[in-house]
Amino acid sequence: MLWKNTDTNFKPGELMKQSAVCAGTFDPLTFGHLDVIERASRIFPRVVVGVAKSEAKSPLFSLDERIDLVRTSTTHLLGIEVKSFSGLLVDFAEQESASVIVRGLRAFSDFEYEFQMALTNRQMKPVIETLFLMPKQDYSYVSSSNVREIAKMGGNIDQFVPAPILKALHGRYS
Repeated sequence: MLWKNTDTNFKPGELMKQSAVCAGTFDPLTFGHLDVIERASRIFPRVVVGVAKSEAKSPLFSLDERIDLVRTSTTHLLGIEVKSFSGLLVDFAEQESASVIVRGLRAFSDFEYEFQMALTNRQMKPVIETLFLMPKQDYSYVSSSNVREIAKMGGNIDQFVPAPILKALHGRYS
């Protein structure tokens, strides 16, 4: 036997029946974010998309705008709930009865930060797992900050964001 489960309460496939949290600032939501949310929705019956207040980042869109934009961009998915949160992600996950935190990894450079955060979260709340998902290769280089910069300079962002986000960014920078 190569692997032996030492958790006597473990049931194979148990995590797949649980709720997951997929969190971010989503300022704005990109196709990369949406791809990770879609992948999570195929694994978990309930995915809570946590939109972080994150005032320290001076977001372009207000919290309510970001929540509305994420909701509008995820209407095609089943089992998605969009909620705001502030404070620790593990506390939000616990509050939402989620046993998994889903994190997207765009590039190897994301891994070190996300790995440290996952280990810290595990130390604080050992019952909450972290699952890393990679977006499609087409979106692995897309970031919200790059999208904002391109939109601000009048560049074409059609290939980076869903239609509701595109409209909101054009409205903001027109």
